[in-house]
This record gives sequence, C-alpha cells and structure tokens, in this order.
Amino acid sequence: MLNKFREQTVFKGNWLLSLLVSVGVWQFSVPVMAQMLLPYSPQLNSEQLEQQGLEVAQEAAQLIRFQQHDLALSRAKLAAQLAPNQYQPWFILGTLYIIKQELEPGVEALEKALILEPEEVGIKFTLGNAYFQQGKYQQAAKELEEGLEIKPDVPSAKFDLGNAYFKLERMAEAIAVYQKAIDQQAEFWPAVNNIGLIKYEQGNISSAIEHWQKALEIDEEQAEPILALGVALYVQGKKEEGIKLGETALQLDSSYGEIQHLIDNLWGEKLVKDTQTFFATPQMQAVLTKLEIDSSSMAEDQQQTRDN
Repeated sequence: MLNKFREQTVFKGNWLLSLLVSVGVWQFSVPVMAQMLLPYSPQLNSEQLEQQGLEVAQEAAQLIRFQQHDLALSRAKLAAQLAPNQYQPWFILGTLYIIKQELEPGVEALEKALILEPEEVGIKFTLGNAYFQQGKYQQAAKELEEGLEIKPDVPSAKFDLGNAYFKLERMAEAIAVYQKAIDQQAEFWPAVNNIGLIKYEQGNISSAIEHWQKALEIDEEQAEPILALGVALYVQGKKEEGIKLGETALQLDSSYGEIQHLIDNLWGEKLVKDTQTFFATPQMQAVLTKLEIDSSSMAEDQQQTRDN
C-alpha cells in the first residue's frame, strides 16, 4: 500500500484531502485590510492586490474540499500572481498539481511556499509526499521528519515516512513509524498492511499473514490485504483457500491483477515473484481472463454511449 485510506474508503486517493483536514489548509485566515475612504482609482495598490490574491486562494482551497480541482487550479494560479510573496497561494497551487499528478510544477510551487514559510507543516508533508512520488526518497524522508517534529499527531504523514524508509530499505525504522501511526489511529489498516509486506520480504510469512488478517479485521473489503493473504496461504499449501481469496480480491479491484500496480504499492521482490506464480495457476488465469473481457466490454459500452 503506497498511500490511500477510506475516508473511510480508500486511502490512496484521499491522502492529500485527509492531510489538508489535519493541517487546516482551507481554513487559513485572510488578513483584513483597514477600511479607508479612498478616491476612486482603477489601479489597485500592491496591498490590495495581495489581499485579493489571498481571498482567491481561500476560494481555491474551498473548491479542493469539494473536489472541484479544475476550478480550484485556475483560481490558485491567479492567486499566486496576485500574492506571490504569500505562501498560501503557492501551497494551494502545489497541492492541486500533486492531486492532478503533475509532479514537477507541483514540487516547484511547494518549494516556493516552503521558502516563504519554512515552518509550515502542511507544506512539508505535501512536499514529502511529492518527493516520494518522484522517487526522491531521502528528500521525502527529510521533509516528513521535519514536519513530524513540529506536528507529530498526523498518522498519514507517519505512514508516508514509513513508505520512504521502506524504499530506503530502512525496514526497522519503517515498521516503527508504521506502528506509531497505528498507535495514534487504531483503524489505520494501510500501515498494518505494509508491516505485513515487510515481514513477508524478511521471510516471516506467519507474521505477514497475521498483519494482513488484522488489516481485514479493520476493513474486510480491501483488495490488497485479501490478495496478499491469498498468495501467502497458497505458498503455505492452502491452495484452495488462497485461490478463493485471490478471486475475491480481483473482483473487488481488478487493478491488483497487474504486477506493476503491485510494485507501485511497495510489494517486494519475494511477494511479487510468489504472486506471479499464483497468477499463473489455471484458476487465477481464468479469473484474469474474465476480468480482461469484462473490462473490454465495459470500455466498448462506454464508447458507444459517448458516440450516441
């Protein structure tokens, strides 16, 4: 599991939104200008422009809350032009780019925000997540560590730090920080799941199974721990039970039938290799073929609907 929680559905897609809730980014205050009687002028002074920019940035933040990302992006760009010396517009703009998976401009905007406000934890957490997605794991860990020193009560940031340690092969530290996230939020199944991924790579299949079972006690409809558990049980010789779990997992989320998707979600070499063997069984091949046919049929139906 890379990142995503079910708010309570799936942690990956809503990570930034849950983080924004934690740090209150759309609730930042806009300084009120003293009211003055001024002669009419079509030219706004720099203070008025900055005030207007912050108000537009606040509108963009509210639009993020309601997942109106395209509308929010246009406002955030305008806000950054009107108030380039305030961190909020750059923070909002960078966050939107990351949500839209435009990592390079997102990181650039977030780095500008961090220069303007070096102690703002929301920027550090979001930038850490963006660095992770760029494969800059050391930089990701640095920003997340610094942010957690300031605001230690954000489980999603601890989860991201655990993922960074995971990629840096600092496995003991990854497990420790995942556990801290779980201690803060007992139902944080992605962290439980990822401890299982590490345990499997370390050869402790029994412990991995225990963690995936625990993740499913928290949320029984998550495809990732179901599939991982199915593979592990199959390897242990419980083939019928493993196959049944594999079928269930792919019916819940067919993307877990793609090996690259598993790698992207931090599945290690040993588990990926065992999953490839698992997928090669006649039973799982039949499931994968059916899912592929169903997917193609759905795509054709959608195209016909658009054409009509």
